[in-house]
Amino acid sequence: MFDTKTATALQSIPVSNNTISRRIEDIASDIVMQVIEQIKLTKMFALQLDESTDVSGEAQVIVFVRYQDCSDIRENILFCQNLQSRTTGEELFKVIDKFFAEGGILWDWCLSVCSDGAAALTGKNNGLMAWIRKKNPKVKWLHCIIHRQALASKRMNAHLHETLNEAVKVINFIKARPLNSRMFKLLCQEMGSEHQHLLLHTEVRWLSRGKILNRLFELRQEVHMFLLEQKSAFSSLFENQDWVCRLAYLADIFDKLNDLNLSMQGFRTDELSLNSKILRTIVKLITSTQSVIIREHLTKLRDELVSYFPSIMNQDRTQDWIQNPFVEDVASSSGLSDKLTENLIELASDRALELKFQNVTVSQFWLEVKGEYKELSEIAMSALLPFGSTYLCEVSFSAMSLIKTKHRNRLSVQNDLIIAVSDIEPRFDNILAKKQPQVSH
Repeated sequence: MFDTKTATALQSIPVSNNTISRRIEDIASDIVMQVIEQIKLTKMFALQLDESTDVSGEAQVIVFVRYQDCSDIRENILFCQNLQSRTTGEELFKVIDKFFAEGGILWDWCLSVCSDGAAALTGKNNGLMAWIRKKNPKVKWLHCIIHRQALASKRMNAHLHETLNEAVKVINFIKARPLNSRMFKLLCQEMGSEHQHLLLHTEVRWLSRGKILNRLFELRQEVHMFLLEQKSAFSSLFENQDWVCRLAYLADIFDKLNDLNLSMQGFRTDELSLNSKILRTIVKLITSTQSVIIREHLTKLRDELVSYFPSIMNQDRTQDWIQNPFVEDVASSSGLSDKLTENLIELASDRALELKFQNVTVSQFWLEVKGEYKELSEIAMSALLPFGSTYLCEVSFSAMSLIKTKHRNRLSVQNDLIIAVSDIEPRFDNILAKKQPQVSH
């Protein structure tokens, strides 16, 4: 098609089909290698992990690691890999254990694992934690705090569960249909409502159901009028005072759980708490039957939360010294040995360290005093390292949905995701030193 001169010019252009992917792989490998090198230096880390299915139906497991460097605690993605077969605890463990073996990471260095409450992760016999504890019995498991809304749905009274499902159907009836959504917006504008939209319900686990139900309760009059105009059977729900009462309670309890306050915010099981604005508006509607239902759910919810978050009821003050070692008499309740208690008292009496403590984070402070108070620093860091949630995994799955779309569903997303979510600067000098500037095509 071309002459010899043009053909020669075209041959000089790099046309490799994997040049970019090879460079992405090199950068991702260098980022992971930096994390592994730091873990080997400190020999102490915590994990958070989660598993999800991407747009092509492949099961992807993402693992984040929390470790300490010379100045502070760092968080970074450790790896993302797809599972070839089942997503059982054994298969998850094999993937993680293989990565640890190749990277020279020991399970003895792992302090804790944070995940949701899925059986594949928490099962006593075949769950991931069971396999991990065979390697290191001292590993602690922490339930992700951003999944506590799901706990409020467990062991729910049949009437409350039915109310929750009916509320979701009402929201979807309006939001899932564009015409209904537009007509409802116009109705809210005519009535001068504070809000003009309902929040669309979704099964994303960390999304707050409290905001969804709260908005529905605030717009209950507008929704009722709209359903009457549409001659929908759902309109009868808002004419039932018991149903409205249960809706208000669900909106309130889910919203309280969203405030990261797991002490039940003053809720007691021996008497009905009416301290919230929502419940005060319907106090006259609460019948003895509804009161019994609410008390029953609060009792079960408290037991459920305590089983997953023991610190709710456990008023253990032995670790208060970690948060602030300069509080008066904090050493007396530390539960440390006599020698370490003396070291803590000595540290607390150092005015220079107290001034330093006011200008740095807690983790930075304990790392800075590690040279002089090594044992206290190690105990403090072991308490500060564990993850409290799987938020980073959830964010990574969102990033994955942007990288691997239906138009790029054959993409191997592992290396791309590492670069997208990591904040570690690649060592380009090392990468270029190991590679030729331009390899043969």
